[in-house]
Amino acid sequence: MNAPVNPKKLISGALGDWEVVIGLEVHAQVTSRAKLFSGASTAFGGAPNDHVSLVDAAMPGMLPVINAECIAQAVRTGLGLKAQINLRSVFDRKNYFYPDLPQGYQISQYKSPIVGEGEVTVDLPDGESIRVGIERLHLEQDAGKSIHDLSPTESFVDLNRSGVALMEIVSRPDMRSSDEAKAYVTKLRTILRYLGTCDGDMEKGNLRADVNVSVRRPGEPFGTRCEIKNVNSIRFIGQAIEYEARRQIAIIEDGGTIDQETRLFDAGKGETRSMRSKEEAHDYRYFPDPDLLPLEFDQVFVDGLAAALPELPDEKKVRFIGDYGLTPYDAGVLTAERETADYFEEIARGRDGKAAANWVINELFGRLNKEGKGIENSPVSADQLGAIVDLIGEKVISGKIAKDLFEIVWSEGGDPRELVETRGMKQVTDTGAIEAAVDQVIAANPDKAEQAKAKPTLAGWFVGQVMKATGGKAAPAAVNALVKQKLGIE
Repeated sequence: MNAPVNPKKLISGALGDWEVVIGLEVHAQVTSRAKLFSGASTAFGGAPNDHVSLVDAAMPGMLPVINAECIAQAVRTGLGLKAQINLRSVFDRKNYFYPDLPQGYQISQYKSPIVGEGEVTVDLPDGESIRVGIERLHLEQDAGKSIHDLSPTESFVDLNRSGVALMEIVSRPDMRSSDEAKAYVTKLRTILRYLGTCDGDMEKGNLRADVNVSVRRPGEPFGTRCEIKNVNSIRFIGQAIEYEARRQIAIIEDGGTIDQETRLFDAGKGETRSMRSKEEAHDYRYFPDPDLLPLEFDQVFVDGLAAALPELPDEKKVRFIGDYGLTPYDAGVLTAERETADYFEEIARGRDGKAAANWVINELFGRLNKEGKGIENSPVSADQLGAIVDLIGEKVISGKIAKDLFEIVWSEGGDPRELVETRGMKQVTDTGAIEAAVDQVIAANPDKAEQAKAKPTLAGWFVGQVMKATGGKAAPAAVNALVKQKLGIE
């Protein structure tokens, strides 16, 4: 049964509206010091062929041995995706020739994966939420890397990545726009990072996606899909979908048909191009790997891993809304990364949660983005920002002075309370001094004072002038009250 079509997500063609149908196969490198079937290092950036064991190089007689930590990481990921954990799974040989695949086959999982069906809830920018079904998660080895630009006549092979453990997470074709696909990959990466099962670093190739795209008239059966291989950025995933959907629509509207094929995304040109057609697709001749017994574990093993899982972003978001009174949007922003959520919560405990969220999202994030820094490199610690929030709450400083104080702490460091004392930044609460400043501003602007009696909103101008005259140190509430009193405005 087809889900209702959202008109906002349809693409307009020359001959009517079209719906894009998207499924993703995300390859996530497992966080583990050793490879899936050998003890070789998985560290990034080693010299070519520096992290290669005899197993990875497929030397005769070398047998694979399963890395137990990779198995645990796959199960943790399955639990984080609310998926079925299969207590029995099988490793298969996927046969194909490629220069950087020394065995002549890849050890993968086919009919019996370690993780079955699951689900991811994805929050969209417009406030809508969708559920994307997970079809399966299976473990497999990565291949090596062919290098073609070191010589005009020769190609070289680096096997450092050969044998590194990958989780292939296959979604159902539940997404209907490039925005949904981008939001899904973003959420999936967040879950993996919370779990500590993949670092999600797309620049290093540790998370990449094969994107399946087809188009259809609303309500009609699925069209013929094309697969765009190895897209390594969330922005590129969106661009590839947009281009491919419009390419297919143009072909169909011109009376042509879509060939099922594998394509590549050219980021420089912003377009997809053909890699191989269905007729050229490999027959991988899967069969159970004779060197590996079926992988079996019990429910006690799964339950132990489940008990040790961290609080995941969906649960944390609900708790932040309940415990700290945050809006769903603010809670979503603060839980998008585990480090951000931890930083916020360190400030928010025992304080006004909304005020803490406002400072983290608006002031801190704004400055971090401007400087190109992550939360882990913030010059302002959670203790320092918490102290600034306290000083505002205690009415020691005004909001304007707090922003000046934040800049000082960002640039120079130091204890916010000591800085307020030593630099004379305390808010002026002496009503006598404030009253004198109000009288002075009113006396200097008699025409505006007269106008304000007929137009009370002008009181705000006077408040601004008084704040300016006092260097932003006057207590805003006291200034506001005195201005209205002196102008005779209720």
